[in-house]
Amino acid sequence: MNKKVTVVFDGNVLRPDVSLDLTPNTRYVITIQELKEPSPSGDAWDVLEAMTGTVEAPSDWSSEHDHYLYGTPKKETTGNP
Repeated sequence: MNKKVTVVFDGNVLRPDVSLDLTPNTRYVITIQELKEPSPSGDAWDVLEAMTGTVEAPSDWSSEHDHYLYGTPKKETTGNP
């Protein structure tokens, strides 16, 4: 079994961010790696701008979002906006 979880070290104990389904009094091997969290640089608009063009989606995603999210039938489109 391999699991990847994030933990916080409080000075004495490693505390996982999520509940772990592990057997008590069992020895486990862990690997410690410091999590390099990105420092906030700017506001939400800067984050959105940085993400622009990084998500692949169908060309009609904005007009047919209900179809892609919820499976509703596609709207009938005419060639005119």
